[in-house]
Amino acid sequence: MTQYILLFVGAAIVNNFVLTRFLGLCIFFGVSKKLDASVGMGMAVTAVMTLSSILAWVVYSLVLVPLGLKFLTTIVFVILIASFVQMLEMIIKKLAPTLYGMWGIYLLLIATNCIVLGVPLINAEAGYDLGLSIVNALGSGVGFALAMILMSSIREKLEYADVPKPLQGLGIAFIVAGMLSLAFLGFSGMIPL
Repeated sequence: MTQYILLFVGAAIVNNFVLTRFLGLCIFFGVSKKLDASVGMGMAVTAVMTLSSILAWVVYSLVLVPLGLKFLTTIVFVILIASFVQMLEMIIKKLAPTLYGMWGIYLLLIATNCIVLGVPLINAEAGYDLGLSIVNALGSGVGFALAMILMSSIREKLEYADVPKPLQGLGIAFIVAGMLSLAFLGFSGMIPL
């Protein structure tokens, strides 16, 4: 049980994929202007990352490894995740229109995001079993949501700040992201991933 807790905390805070590994930055900067959008995107990424990690683990462990096709891992995972997200979008649109209204615009962004591909690849490379893969994906998703919420909260406050004109918009966002990354750097090495 301790291993699961350490892995979850390590993935969410100590080895945060956005602020320490710089994965998922396009969504991080693109969607973090408003808190509501950041919360929705954080939930969508967490759900998609966890479900796609389960699917990727099954395909990797039951198909690629037994058949000696580990060299196809990246290509298979890209196709698998893109297909899964497309299918998930259709199912949510049909069965849960309210949830689709909240996540629908983000699902296409998620399908092409490197953080959703990176976590299953790290799980496969580390040799995690199904339980550890789920915990790592869930912790990574929570860490992504945490980074998005922190960034959007700061960016909403900055709308009312007296920011010099050359730094307005993405300029100040890059500076804030750098400061957040330095803050999370303080956790580095506490729990190895």
